[in-house]
Amino acid sequence: MRLPPHPPTALSSLIFLLPSLAAAISLDCSDIRVDKTAFNLKALGGPHELHKIKEHPSTITDTTITLDICQPLKKSPGIPKDEDCPNGSRVCAIERLTNTVENTTRLSNTIPIAGEYSTSIGGHLDPLWERMKSSSSSADREREGIRLQIGGGKDEDGKKQKAIIEFLCSPNYKYEDPPEVLTAEDEEEGNGEPGGEEVDDEHGGKIKILSWDDEDKFKVLRLEWTTQYACEDAKDKGDGESGGHWGFFTWFILIAFMGVAAYLIFGTWLNYNRYSARGWDLVPHSETIRDIPYIFRDWIRSVINTVQGGGSRGGYSAV
Repeated sequence: MRLPPHPPTALSSLIFLLPSLAAAISLDCSDIRVDKTAFNLKALGGPHELHKIKEHPSTITDTTITLDICQPLKKSPGIPKDEDCPNGSRVCAIERLTNTVENTTRLSNTIPIAGEYSTSIGGHLDPLWERMKSSSSSADREREGIRLQIGGGKDEDGKKQKAIIEFLCSPNYKYEDPPEVLTAEDEEEGNGEPGGEEVDDEHGGKIKILSWDDEDKFKVLRLEWTTQYACEDAKDKGDGESGGHWGFFTWFILIAFMGVAAYLIFGTWLNYNRYSARGWDLVPHSETIRDIPYIFRDWIRSVINTVQGGGSRGGYSAV
């Protein structure tokens, strides 16, 4: 009995590769365009940690919030997989509980807040940018900067998570020592601002936790990032390179890759269905590709012979 045809392995791999490529370029922090205004936050890339601490009579809860707006967070060396942030995380919180009586610390919870996750962990990053001056809120229109909303995560109870980061313009901001981390008692008594720690972003700005509360169907982490790179007239954006040239080469490589992939997919499909090809014969111009090593070897040999024979006169003397 003849089995039904199966899609070629090479074709399947290319098809599954394309969605991954699209997801990888869904958030480009070096080329942000909102309302025809360009921003470059590439210099703010890299992991940044903030701590939210709550003290109780016999325990201390330390929540470490790590974020990287430019790329997924890297795995921490030596940390078990089930105690680290999931793959694809951009914003993630890890809670640790310290028993002050027994002097022990254990991991309490890992909460993926925003990232590109599998359906079993959460959802998609779905980045959404908003220019402050174009906001419907009159209070926002008086400020300069942009707002980023990203999601995709959920906690162990299934509560969907979301992060909203406000990048506020401050061209002449000077960093000062952050205030002491507030305890639960301080927050309840209204001492200082809620949220906890402010951290330096190493580029003259600061990141601050505004809140992390339930809002409708989501638990929303709100952060405020004061930085010179959120200014619309910033002369030195990102890493100082021209965003236009970088974007041109990026799109050139992307279009070239998509063109080659489309050609290989169509050629493989054609060879499979029209000629019932198998194995290497599925690939377009497979014979030429297999001959490339021999062609390259002959070319190298020809170049070597030309160079070595350039000074020879065939044994004859000049008259």
